Amino acid sequence: MVPDIGRGSRTHGLLVYLYGPGKREEHTDAHLVGSWDGFAPDPGRDPDPQVTLARLTAALDLRVKQTGDHAPAQHVWHCSVRTAPGDRRLSDEEWNAIAQRIVHATGIAPEGDPDGCRWIAVRHAEDHIHIVATLVRGDLRNPRLNYDFNKAQAECRRIEKEMSLRRLNAGDGTAAKNPTSAEKFKAERTGRPETSREALREAVRQAVAGADDEKEFFTRLREAGLRVKMRHAPSGDALGYNVALPGDRNRHREPVWYPGSKLAPDLSLPKIRLRLADGTAERATPSPAGGRADWSPPARERRSTTGIAEQAAVLLDWDDDEAAAQLVGVGELLDAVAQTSPAGTRAELAAAARAFERATRSHIRAERADTRALRSAARGIVQAGGALGRGEDGGTTAMLVSTLVLVTLAAARWHSARGHAQQAHASRQAAEHLRTAYRQAAATPMRVLHDQGRALPEAQRRTHEATLRAALPEQGVRADGTPTKTDALVATLAQAEQAGHDPKVLLQQAIDMRELDTAADVNDVLVWRLRRLAQLPAHPGEAPRRPQAGTRPTKTSANHTSGRNAPTAAPRPAVSDPRSRPPRR
Repeated sequence: MVPDIGRGSRTHGLLVYLYGPGKREEHTDAHLVGSWDGFAPDPGRDPDPQVTLARLTAALDLRVKQTGDHAPAQHVWHCSVRTAPGDRRLSDEEWNAIAQRIVHATGIAPEGDPDGCRWIAVRHAEDHIHIVATLVRGDLRNPRLNYDFNKAQAECRRIEKEMSLRRLNAGDGTAAKNPTSAEKFKAERTGRPETSREALREAVRQAVAGADDEKEFFTRLREAGLRVKMRHAPSGDALGYNVALPGDRNRHREPVWYPGSKLAPDLSLPKIRLRLADGTAERATPSPAGGRADWSPPARERRSTTGIAEQAAVLLDWDDDEAAAQLVGVGELLDAVAQTSPAGTRAELAAAARAFERATRSHIRAERADTRALRSAARGIVQAGGALGRGEDGGTTAMLVSTLVLVTLAAARWHSARGHAQQAHASRQAAEHLRTAYRQAAATPMRVLHDQGRALPEAQRRTHEATLRAALPEQGVRADGTPTKTDALVATLAQAEQAGHDPKVLLQQAIDMRELDTAADVNDVLVWRLRRLAQLPAHPGEAPRRPQAGTRPTKTSANHTSGRNAPTAAPRPAVSDPRSRPPRR
């Protein structure tokens, strides 16, 4: 059950809308289901609705008129309450009881208070009601409405439980503001796929992803086509910023400006400055995990970022509040990947970034965490530009997205352990979008690998299958219960051996990176880990190469891989041993 509260100054205008046909003829059988005294006139059940509407307006505004100039400028309190999709149809009597509980909980009309505000509840659809109240009490004082939205939310959670309705996740006040009904109607009227608020929020998030400083952030905003207006103190220092979409104007033909803080709590200028103050890590050229010079910049950056994402997942696996900062970095990384991804995966990756945005905010603040590696990875991906969607670029997208699935699932566990229901749900939603994007990106390279695995000589196949059974004796089925196919993994082990690595040692190193329990297909995860560790092409159409001069093949120990070919993700440390944690900076 979802409450939505607003304020206004025109009682009659709101009633005309509620009892009217609606903007798309969606209002049917508008009528009262409750009122302050149970005897308010109902325009929906009167043969002369216009006269009754005037009487109802006068009754609601009576105390406002009595107060005169002392009445609040926005004296109309409006709260819509909607059941969740799939809930049963509530009767008028049940909606009346819900309305009474909400006006009591919010302080509009406390039960047993004869001086409570006047209110009505109007129903013009099966799944919701509108509560309208005028904010002057019978003693001509204003009601105390501190935290009315939070109180309405809490009461809705109790109503859901008592009425056996779908129980929604409780909020914690860190969510971004939802678009208003007016914003939604405007988007539909102008043919926009999303509201201005939502489009601006996504554009600002993408602009801050990996930005090195404030100047670069605002440059990116303008390059994205947004209008930007700064707010300055008398000293000339910037206090904040406003953004607007080109062509988005109000009735006075003026741009519709949105402050960053109204887009999302963490997009205000002070919050963005705190994020930018952490800076980005120095990047080697090519990237430390970049390896081959003939790989394109997008491919090299995605390979490097995969190892950094693995480390973020390890940090989130620890029961440590300092990992909260990693969530912000992962959010930036998802925004960077979404805006530079191949066309075939861009929609799902953008949906994953939008979903995970909710998971980046909670009341937990990390004081000593270092997110420079993640922010630097996001910056590298943005600067490298978009992938072509084929060959090595497309293959490394699959490699990175496979790891990001596990990162978002680690984020879901981290939030669940702290009771952050909305953030945990958002993390799981992001993981589902990433899984879809992975299947799109991995389809071609995995098909080639399966063919290569089946084409291996029988003796070689059996040798590598024995290695897999010894290392993963219980991995015979996927999470959905279907048998796994090891052809791609066998082909990868064969190519790693051809490149000079010991398949048994390399496989164990890939397994030890971190847990595999949340993987939908363990074989797929290990394929990409092995190909990154062994510096094999992400797109298997290329022939593997021998390790570069100055590096040693992985023959007897995972620690034998060194030099520029060293993996960026170390084996998973034992969580129970605090000495295994990397030093904080």
